[in-house]
Amino acid sequence: MPVATHWGSFVAVVDSGRLVRIEPRNDDPVPSPIGPGMVTAADDNARVLRPAVRKGWLNGLSRANDTARGTDAFVEVSWDDAITLVSEELRRVRAQHGDSAVFGGSYGWASAGAFHNAQSQLHRFLALGGGYTDSRNTYSTAALEVILPHVIGGAPWSYQSRMPMWDEIADNCELVVAFGGLALKNSQINPGGLARHQTRDLQRKCRAAGVRFVNVSPIRSDTAGFLDAEWLPVVPNTDTALMLGIAHTMLVNDWHDEDFLRRCCTGFDRFASYLTGELDGVVKDAGWAAGITGIGREAITGLARRLSTQRSLVMVNYAIQRADHGEQPIWMSVVLAAMAGSMGRPGCGWGAGYATMDATGVAPGRSSVASVPRGPNPVADFIPVARIADTLLHPGRTIDYNGRRLTLPELRLIYWCGGNPFHHHQDLHRLARAWQTPDTVVVHEAWWNTNAKFADIVLPVATSLERDDFAAGFSDPHLTAMPKVREPEGESRTDHQIFAALACRLGYQREFTQDRSEFEWVRHLYEQTRAGLGDEAALPGFDDFWRETTAELPALRGPFPGSFEALRADPRQFPLTTPSGRIEIFSEEIDSFGYDDCAGHPAWFEPVEWLGAEASSRFPLHMISNQPASRLHSQYDNGGHSLASKIRGREPVTIHPQDAAARGIQDGMIVRVHNDRGSCLAGAVLSDDVMPGVIQLSTGAWWDPAQPGLSGSLDRHGNPNSLTADRGCSRLSQGPSAHSALVDAEVYDGPLPDVLAFTPPHLEH
Repeated sequence: MPVATHWGSFVAVVDSGRLVRIEPRNDDPVPSPIGPGMVTAADDNARVLRPAVRKGWLNGLSRANDTARGTDAFVEVSWDDAITLVSEELRRVRAQHGDSAVFGGSYGWASAGAFHNAQSQLHRFLALGGGYTDSRNTYSTAALEVILPHVIGGAPWSYQSRMPMWDEIADNCELVVAFGGLALKNSQINPGGLARHQTRDLQRKCRAAGVRFVNVSPIRSDTAGFLDAEWLPVVPNTDTALMLGIAHTMLVNDWHDEDFLRRCCTGFDRFASYLTGELDGVVKDAGWAAGITGIGREAITGLARRLSTQRSLVMVNYAIQRADHGEQPIWMSVVLAAMAGSMGRPGCGWGAGYATMDATGVAPGRSSVASVPRGPNPVADFIPVARIADTLLHPGRTIDYNGRRLTLPELRLIYWCGGNPFHHHQDLHRLARAWQTPDTVVVHEAWWNTNAKFADIVLPVATSLERDDFAAGFSDPHLTAMPKVREPEGESRTDHQIFAALACRLGYQREFTQDRSEFEWVRHLYEQTRAGLGDEAALPGFDDFWRETTAELPALRGPFPGSFEALRADPRQFPLTTPSGRIEIFSEEIDSFGYDDCAGHPAWFEPVEWLGAEASSRFPLHMISNQPASRLHSQYDNGGHSLASKIRGREPVTIHPQDAAARGIQDGMIVRVHNDRGSCLAGAVLSDDVMPGVIQLSTGAWWDPAQPGLSGSLDRHGNPNSLTADRGCSRLSQGPSAHSALVDAEVYDGPLPDVLAFTPPHLEH
C-alpha cells in the first residue's frame, strides 16, 4: 500500500492488519531512511492508547510549587468523559475570559495530507467556536518572512518562485556562494508530502556543468562531497560582517554593478556611506571583516572579485537567520547579490533555502491544491510564533513587531494539535515555567512525548498511517494517495473525529463537518483541486487517482510576479511591490520604526552570544543546533532510524578533536553540555567536520529533564533547547535566535541516568 510522508513516498507491507515493514518506492532515486523507521514507533510503548487527564487537574488541585505539569500522574478516562471535560472547559474559559483567552497552538509539519492537516483542523474548529489567539510566522524562517517583503516586496514566501531553479543554475551559473551551506540531509523533507527526491541529482548536474561552490559555514559537510566545495569556516553569527567586507571590497575597487543599483535599487548611497565608515567611523573593509569572521583578508577580497566577475549566485540558508539580528544576513545577501552584477540574470542572482527541503530550487511552485476551509478568525489578537513563553509569563506586556505595538493577551487555555513546543521553542526550562500559568492545556498526541507529559488533557490521535488522505507537497507537482495502512492504535481517533465530537457538544457540528464523512472530505478536496485547474482532463477522476495512487499537476509557467529578470529589463514597467518599486537597500519604512536593533539598511550588530563576546571566556564553545539527519524535527525520534543514531541512548554531539583533547573527551564518551540556562547529556563524536570552537548538537531529541520543575535540571537525552536563549532576533521580527548560544562541554563522570523520554507517565484507570 502507498505511504506518503514529509520525508518521501513509500510502500507499506501489511500482513493480517499488522504493519510488517515500509519499503522505498522504486522511482525514488534517494529514498529517506526515516520512512522504514516508522515501523518501530507504530505501536511502541510510548503510544497514547486512551484519553488521559492529569490527576491534579482532574481533582481540582492547585499546582504545587508550579511543577505539576510534567511530573504528575494521569488518569485514563472514556472518550465521552474526555469530550465532556474539554467542551465544558472551552465554554467556561470563553464565557469568563473571552475568546482571545484560547490559544490555538499548531505547527504545519504535523503530518502530510491535504485533509488531515492538524493546523487547518484546529483553526477551523476554534474559529467556528468563537475565535482564538493565533500565532504569526514560523520558527524556521520568522526573520526572513518579515524582512523580505520590505526589501523585495511580495508575500513572505513569494521569493520561492523568483529565484533560480537548479536546472537554470546548471545552464547559466559559474559560481555559487552558499552562506549556511547546502546540507543534503535537509532535502529529505517537504511539508505536505513528497513523491520522489530530486535535489541530490540536480546538484550533481550543476557540478557536472562546471558550477563551482563555496560553502560558508562552521560545518564542512553542509555541502555534499561531490560538489568539491571550497570551505570557508566562518565564526557562527558573523555572516553579515563577512558580506559587508565583501561589499566594501567591491565598492572601493569599482567592481559593483552601478547600473543595476541605480536603476533597480534604492538607498545604495546611504548604505555605501555606512560601508566606508562615514556614518559611524568604522570602515567595513576586508580587514575589519577578517577580524570578526575568522576568514582571511585575502579570501574575502578574492571572493569579492569572483562574485563580481563570474556569473554568480548568492544563496542563504534558513539557519543563519535563526540568530540574534537574523534579519541582517538575509537583507545583506540581497544587497550583495545586487552589487555583484548577476541579479536578474538567468540562473544567477539571489536565493534562499536551497536544499532546506526538496522542493526548494526544484520547481518554482505548483498549481493550487484545495485545503480545508478555516474561515475567518473573529479574534484579531495574535502573537509572533516564538513569543509564546513571553505571552504566558507576561500577559499585558507590550512588545514591538514589524512596526506595530502588540499587547500580549492573557491565555487561559492552550489547545495544541500538531507539533511539539517542547522541541522547537528555546530555553525549555523557561517554557516549562511558563507552561504552568494557563488554567488548562489540551493536546492531541500519538505518543507520550514531552508535549503530552506537560498537558492536562491528552487525546490520543491517529497517525498518518491510520487514516485516508492525499498528499500535496510544497512546490511538488505530484498528488499521492494515502489510503489507511492500519487501524488506529488503541482508542486513537483522527483530529477531525475529535473536533467533530467537540463541535457536536458545542452546537456547531454541521458547520464544522458540512455533513461530510472524512472520506467524502478527501474526495471533495481532490475534486475541488481538479475543477480548479480549469481543464478537468489535467487530473484523473478521484476513483482512478485512488486506484493509481499518483497524479501529476500541470507545471507552472513564469514569469512570476516580482521577477528580478523583469525588474532588470525595465524597472518602470515591472516594479516590485516595495514602496519604491525597487529593491530597498535602504528602507524608509523600517527606518521610521526607530528600532535600535534593526536600522534602515543592513548592518553589523554584535550578537549577544558569539565567540567574540565576553561570555565566551566562561562558555568558549558556540553550539550549532541544526536540523537532524535521522528524523524530521522531533518527529519519529522513537523511530528505528533515529534510535540507531544515538550513543548509549543519547543524542550525538560533534566536537572538534582539538576542543575534545583540551577537555579529556574521547570518541563515544557521554559528555555534559552546559551553560547558565541548563545542561544536557550527549554522546561525543570527534570530527574536524566542525571548526574549532564549535559543537554541533541537532534538534529534536525528546526533552527528558531529570526534574521537570527545576530550572537548569539535567536533560538526560540531549535536547539543545535546554541551552538556547529565548529572545527575539530583533524588535522587527521577534523570531527565534536559537543559533546564538554559547556553551561548554565536559566528561560526564557521574552515574549515567536512564533515558525516560520514551516512557509513559504513571497511568491510573
